[in-house]
Amino acid sequence: MGKIQRALISVSDKTGIVEFAGELSRLGVEIISTGGTASLLRKEGVAVKDVSEITGFPEMMDGRVKTLHPKIHGGILALRDNPEHMNQMAAHGIHPIDLVVVNLYPFEGTVKSGAGFAEVVEQIDIGGPTAVRAAAKNHGHVAVIVDPADYRPMLEELRENRGEISAETRFQLVCKAFRHTAHYDGMISNYLDSLDAERKPSRWSRTLNLQFTKIQDLRYGENPHQQAAFYASAESHGPSVAAATQIQGKELSFNNILDADAALATVMEFTETAAIVIKHNNPCGVAISRSSLADAFRKARACDPVSIFGGVIAFNRPVDEETARELSEIFLEIIVAPSFSPEAKAFLSSSKRLLNIRLLEVNMTGQGYGGYDLRRVKGGILAQDWDEGSVDVRSCKIVTERKPTEKEYAALDLAWRVCRHVKSNAIVFSSPDQLLGVGAGQMSRVDSAKIAVMRAQIHGLDLRGSAVASDAFYPFRDGVDEAAKAGAEAVIQPGGSIKDAEVIAAANEHGMAMIFTGMRHFRH
Repeated sequence: MGKIQRALISVSDKTGIVEFAGELSRLGVEIISTGGTASLLRKEGVAVKDVSEITGFPEMMDGRVKTLHPKIHGGILALRDNPEHMNQMAAHGIHPIDLVVVNLYPFEGTVKSGAGFAEVVEQIDIGGPTAVRAAAKNHGHVAVIVDPADYRPMLEELRENRGEISAETRFQLVCKAFRHTAHYDGMISNYLDSLDAERKPSRWSRTLNLQFTKIQDLRYGENPHQQAAFYASAESHGPSVAAATQIQGKELSFNNILDADAALATVMEFTETAAIVIKHNNPCGVAISRSSLADAFRKARACDPVSIFGGVIAFNRPVDEETARELSEIFLEIIVAPSFSPEAKAFLSSSKRLLNIRLLEVNMTGQGYGGYDLRRVKGGILAQDWDEGSVDVRSCKIVTERKPTEKEYAALDLAWRVCRHVKSNAIVFSSPDQLLGVGAGQMSRVDSAKIAVMRAQIHGLDLRGSAVASDAFYPFRDGVDEAAKAGAEAVIQPGGSIKDAEVIAAANEHGMAMIFTGMRHFRH
């Protein structure tokens, strides 16, 4: 590819375009443009030719027809090293276009705004994707930009290479261009396929087009014989491991990422200063504190001082030096936090052993997930909304003769927040500020209760006066009997079993308070 001498610029997102076009013009590049982009550039003093000057036709049909013309697409698609192409260009007065700068109509934003069908359809770009695809196909001779983030690197390369763009840069840009148009077409397909007979969108489309961008190749998957990679979703928002910054430690593994995600999801349940310990995707230590982050961690560690070995820790406050020193006493895989103080960073990098701990900084502002919760099964995929349901425990239905005390409400609240992150069948015992016992992933709910009690006893945690949470209803009274025998005095569960009356009677016999949430949190 030779020197860039002529550029077509037509953008909906005008971020940075005036500065970019101005610099191109100063480098001797002729600018041709359309509609609003041309008007903006001309207003800002950038020399520009309207596309209509090149084609000999005005923009027409409310701007639907602008660039769809041989004098534009011939200039983009012509092979410069093909004499026949060049002769045809000369015969028809077509001049080469060396750079195409295009981004597309705001289809996604229009859909999200709740606009009607006709307005949404008007935001289906035709000329833009055609120009992008044409330039991308002919990337041996034409450069294409669809992302304002590429303006500055492009200018730097043009200056360094005397107006030329390397083949490697052009190839990277063409990959991004086809990702851009694929994502755009996928959004359109998802929207249209979700419409009912009255042209109103439903939640689930007949086809589902998703786009994920690779963050990194992984050493292996769940097991060393499995290859793996980590991808970020274009639809996601809010705090996520995919958007985390790793500031120290070994490369993340497949299982590290799963556990870090579980830790982040659990710690985001709390506004109070909280510490979370995750092992094999289940919380095994959770605590909140009114005094310090280090105090929260000490209480979380006390929940299960054995399982914490090789665990993943998450905090919702910046890690300070005191907490860092507490963390250093244990072998850990990952620490997730909104930030680490300079003193904490220095301490956690002060030895070869500590340097191996992966430190992840995650922006914990914002809420929600975006996109879908996806589960792959052989031959297909399951898609659902994320489980973002929540309850106010003090507004839940009291079904026993005794209502919870304020202390019990606090314990019920913590137990319920944790229980939703434990694999089903899930049983969780808690005090107002500390997880006490967890029973996870058992085939029988009463077995989960027995395991939770056993683990609390092993670690010397007193369940007298505790609250117990069940992620789904108790099918029989035996789970309540086990909890009462261990010392629990309050229960939170969804309710809805045909045996509810029997379960409530059991709670009354034991003098327990029980509330129904009306919402379950299965996590298979």
